[in-house]
Amino acid sequence: MDDRAKRIVETAVALAERDGYQAVRLRDVAASAQVALGTVYKRFASKEEILIAALEQESEKLVAKIGKKAVPGDNPQERVRFVFSALTKGLLRRPNLAKALVRSLASGDPNITERVASFHALITALVMAAIRGEPAAEEAVWGGDVDERERTISSILQNVWFASFVGWAGGLHDVPQVLEDVDKTAQLLLAA
Repeated sequence: MDDRAKRIVETAVALAERDGYQAVRLRDVAASAQVALGTVYKRFASKEEILIAALEQESEKLVAKIGKKAVPGDNPQERVRFVFSALTKGLLRRPNLAKALVRSLASGDPNITERVASFHALITALVMAAIRGEPAAEEAVWGGDVDERERTISSILQNVWFASFVGWAGGLHDVPQVLEDVDKTAQLLLAA
């Protein structure tokens, strides 16, 4: 990302943190970032694209924090709990931004499909590594020695986490419930 794109993303993050998803209007982002509206559109087709770029930055921080070494825990369930707890706590440092990111991920914007898939692959790699008790690779490549069962468990756990996170964003339940849903699911899936 060039300096202008970074400034655009940082500005969008600040607006989302302060006033939520609805505050990330491209005109306001351009004005606050002190760039022309055309400059914003040249780099990002929508606010969802900008917010997903912010999610990618957060993901890089997560990988730097927990992806370089084996996740702590005595068994797969404890290690999976650690990954989802770290992910959830990282996002919830800025709750309004977290809600904006959830809306962006669920937007269905075809321009971000590949980037959402990349985020999903990253989390899958982290969860699979946690199940195995190994450090996660920075680049996940499916095939070869990939254990299909672990990949399926990782995908199901992500789906449960995301659905619970959407519930949190909508005010249906609190953060402990998000983590409890993932933990119960992990217990069921990893006990087999």
